[in-house]
Amino acid sequence: MKTRILGFAALLAVAAATLYGLFGVPGDLNQGDAQRIMYPHVSSAWLAYLSFGVTALAGLGWLVRRDLRFDAVAVASAEIGVLFTALAIWGGMMWGRPVWGVFWQWDDPRLTTTALLLALYVGYLLLRRLSDDPARRATRAAVVGLVAAIDIPIVHFSVIWWRSLHQPPTFLSPDKILNPSAPLQFVLALVGMLAAFTLAWTWLLIRRYQLARAELAREEAVRSGVVRSARSVTTANGEGGVAQPNAPVEAAR
Repeated sequence: MKTRILGFAALLAVAAATLYGLFGVPGDLNQGDAQRIMYPHVSSAWLAYLSFGVTALAGLGWLVRRDLRFDAVAVASAEIGVLFTALAIWGGMMWGRPVWGVFWQWDDPRLTTTALLLALYVGYLLLRRLSDDPARRATRAAVVGLVAAIDIPIVHFSVIWWRSLHQPPTFLSPDKILNPSAPLQFVLALVGMLAAFTLAWTWLLIRRYQLARAELAREEAVRSGVVRSARSVTTANGEGGVAQPNAPVEAAR
């Protein structure tokens, strides 16, 4: 029930943030209405960071504690991270076409590293399908998740380390936190969208975690059933093997 309430709250929050971003904030002087795409685009990118960060930490938790609940959190967060990364890339393309004149520019370091981030975690999810053993699967995935997380700071700081078409940080640069270079209305629109998306992210993570736990329980039930069946067959064969040597003796009598 609480999860359902959280889901409705997230839906209302996203709707309210979207309406405010569309109608409550004026268009940018230079970019016009295309700038409005930045609200979901930036929020999606930050939640992609958060998702893959949680995946890495949960993988580390599995390696240390050997508790499959950590692995359930890891896979849940990774799937949601792939979703938000894809949404961030799509939003960036929709913004880039009217502003840059192209949907994609491969020599832009942030675009390339973000595409790499998406590919790494799609590979993470595919890797998980290569093993039916939960412990082995969790260990392999944890290692890959930790290695792939190295790309997160590379994506974020790429606009500072290399020449890029992307603008440098507008709100979260250390010298702009208290004095952002954007009007208050734009800041509120972005913060509101980020809060709404985070609420939706929380609901998605809880629901996907519950599903992951159910999948683990089902796998365990299947394995237990197979083991019981194998034992039953072995026992039956063993009993038959004892009886067979006696058959010729009875015939001789």
